[in-house]
Amino acid sequence: MERSTWFSRFTRSKMIVLLVLYVILAAIFTVVSKGQYLSWYNIRNIMNSMVVTAYLTCGAAFLMIAGNVDLSTAQVALLSGAMLGTFLQMHLPWPIAILGVFVIAAAVGTLNAVLINEIKFQPFVATMAVSYIVQGLMLVRLEGFSIDVDSPPIVWFGTYRIKGVLPVSIIFTFIIFAIYGVILVKSKFGKMLYLVGGNPTAAKLAGLNPKKISYILFINNAVLGSFAGMLQAARLKAATANGIANGMFAGMTGAILGGVSFGGGSGGMGGAFVGLVLLNGFNAGLSTVGLSPYWQTVASGALLLIALTFDYFNNKRLASAK
Repeated sequence: MERSTWFSRFTRSKMIVLLVLYVILAAIFTVVSKGQYLSWYNIRNIMNSMVVTAYLTCGAAFLMIAGNVDLSTAQVALLSGAMLGTFLQMHLPWPIAILGVFVIAAAVGTLNAVLINEIKFQPFVATMAVSYIVQGLMLVRLEGFSIDVDSPPIVWFGTYRIKGVLPVSIIFTFIIFAIYGVILVKSKFGKMLYLVGGNPTAAKLAGLNPKKISYILFINNAVLGSFAGMLQAARLKAATANGIANGMFAGMTGAILGGVSFGGGSGGMGGAFVGLVLLNGFNAGLSTVGLSPYWQTVASGALLLIALTFDYFNNKRLASAK
């Protein structure tokens, strides 16, 4: 009986299942690539590919746990890179430039929250509309060109490697996931997110303010998106109109793969991190074995579809158990 219970818990842990799946995939890619997949160069590339999307995943995971979604984050990231380059061109000190970008991002997050909470638009519709507006502003600002980002402190954050090997941006990625993981698991605010996402009516009866929480989460998500965009610009030493993986679904993909439910009320940062590793490790494996980048996009979409399917049936099972 104990053995059966242990096995049941093991298979129900999405994070452990994902880890096992990744180990299997890594073994297959290692064999097919004749050991190249586990080379330090490839491992570092996997970690590097996670860095920018990691901030989007943290924001998306918090929103989805609380039962919301934001499709504008990737475009906020690109606009943030463009505005960072613009402020630096205006010879503003780099701390002021970064603060200005955060203010713009917070304004976009506030707009999303107003449309959803005050005008009662559906999150999917509201944030998609805002996404197009933000994308348009970014394209108008760039006009088909790129803007140099040459501030030494900003470029250092995006490009510096400890002892010439480990990018410092990867260290900050682990730190940000750890911080958001602690907030979600250990803080009162984290518990509020699960209650609001799982049962909004019960949350109101318990004295919580879902509207206030929604404002906080949308602003937080946009600010994290702006951080991702500035980091991307720092790594490229330029602000461009592309470069954020998966477009408007960047961040959400890793969170969903990691077991964060699209319906709200479940998931965690540990699973989201493993989902991000799985997604980027999977893409890197396809590249290592020589698959065309175009087919990699198809494979990534199929992986997300499988994750959504599992999420659907899991939500259906939980609903029937109530």
